[in-house]
Amino acid sequence: MIQTVNSVSEEQANLHIVENMDVNNLPQLLQSVLSLANTPAEKDMLLLSSLVACSSVMPNLYVKYGVAAKRYYPNLQLFIVGSAACGKGIANLALELVKPIHEAMPLIIPGDATYPAFYQTLAKQKGRGYIHESEGSVITDIWRSSKANYNTALRKAAEHEPISRSRCKEASVIQNPQVSMVLTGTFSQYHALVPSIENGYFSRLLTLIVDEHQAFSSRYVQPSENSDEVIRAAAEQLYRLCESLFAAKPREFRLTPDQRTRLGNHLETAYPTLIRMLGEDFHSVILRMAVHIERIAMILSALRQGSALAVKSASNDASTIHGRLDCSDTDYATAELIGNKLILHMAQAYQLIRGTHQVETPIVKPLDQKQILLSLLPDEFESKTLVAEAQSQGISRRTAIRWSDEWQSAGLIQKIKYGTYKKNA
Repeated sequence: MIQTVNSVSEEQANLHIVENMDVNNLPQLLQSVLSLANTPAEKDMLLLSSLVACSSVMPNLYVKYGVAAKRYYPNLQLFIVGSAACGKGIANLALELVKPIHEAMPLIIPGDATYPAFYQTLAKQKGRGYIHESEGSVITDIWRSSKANYNTALRKAAEHEPISRSRCKEASVIQNPQVSMVLTGTFSQYHALVPSIENGYFSRLLTLIVDEHQAFSSRYVQPSENSDEVIRAAAEQLYRLCESLFAAKPREFRLTPDQRTRLGNHLETAYPTLIRMLGEDFHSVILRMAVHIERIAMILSALRQGSALAVKSASNDASTIHGRLDCSDTDYATAELIGNKLILHMAQAYQLIRGTHQVETPIVKPLDQKQILLSLLPDEFESKTLVAEAQSQGISRRTAIRWSDEWQSAGLIQKIKYGTYKKNA
């Protein structure tokens, strides 16, 4: 069980993802899937697990990142951390999205497998795979007993670096692994996979902290009558998109120049305070979140243009099938918001890992989002600047205005004129 301080406060609620976005801005497939979730936590778990599942079936899409223009594919890896009664089971709906594709072209890799079996399956599937386990211990236990470094294998897969098998009769290498993964489990199971904050896998594995308990009565609520129909329709849509992408040549996804500038400036200026609060080791999480944000934007853009891709593939219009896939401002803004929230969740996980040697049941102190927001504002700012910056962090306008009143009362800022404020030295 993960305990938090003031977990029901408005500030803590801001760690929710879906509640702080306009769901109408999501691609239709995700909107329909999210209709099956009820609580804010369920919506977050279902959104992220669905994004990861979709990332496993988007071949021939990539984004170039960094000075070396390294190719990154959509594949994401996620661990949902929560107690046994927080409703993590809803993430299993994401598995249903890819089952029809798996039946046509093998994709799913069982987590309950030795390292040689994992490697052989991944090699047989030409480096593509999707792992989905609702109990993290299934993986951590079998991988521990196999005495193989799965942590290293998953870290390399997250970067599409070669995975080798040298302890067998015939050594071999998977050159370009593309593995997506959804795991759910308790913190002890998470910690077995990510034993330290220095571990390179920590910044590559997206982490969602769930600190809610499913009401006892809700466990007996009958699912929606059309839930199977919703998942089946979404799975069929994803299948058609996967087919069209397989039929197309490799296709580059790009942010616009303005979006790239915004992403770089945002990560460079938005999180120095958070790094100072947690330590320099957290800097790698901020840097790698840029790749995750681009991957999420790529998934959103592909889902939104799925039907158009299918039409183009059928018409064999090479100028459009094999052309660039550009990101809309809507999809970029959604990806950035998701990334912002995931950074905060990973900061929670960072604190948990750092504190496990001290207490058996870690206590997560909520991040001071109020302090972070104030640090992001210029020395002199207008109300509209405050609200815009707050909303980009998933903080409501009402909360931002209330915080500005508290800053004035504490002498941290002063009003220069109506709607304009200045920070006090």
